[in-house]
Amino acid sequence: MTLLAIDHVQLAMPAGREPEARAFYSGILGIPEVAKPENLAKRGGAWFETGTLKVHLGVEQNFVPARKAHPAFRVADLPDLIEHLQASGVTVTTDEPLPGYTRCYIADPFGNRIELLEPQP
Repeated sequence: MTLLAIDHVQLAMPAGREPEARAFYSGILGIPEVAKPENLAKRGGAWFETGTLKVHLGVEQNFVPARKAHPAFRVADLPDLIEHLQASGVTVTTDEPLPGYTRCYIADPFGNRIELLEPQP
């Protein structure tokens, strides 16, 4: 048995808030929405994918946001992204850098924590 890679990240969201997910993940972050398989679409939620970056949002009853556990997205030009996020009304929280990276945190519309990090030369 060999584990090769992470295929996708799944985050939870409350029922009926797919428009907010689309506005944030596709509209603000620029990750295109892809159609969920027909047998899964009836469960609600939304999938966003570009290249190897895949973020799936699934509806969870009694939803509680993930405030500590989080995905970390590697980005290019973090300062420009931060400016774009702030202009879009997203709160950006900075953190001390990791060795070799600059990073910050944001929350999706449901309160799920997301780390954004950029490798430093």
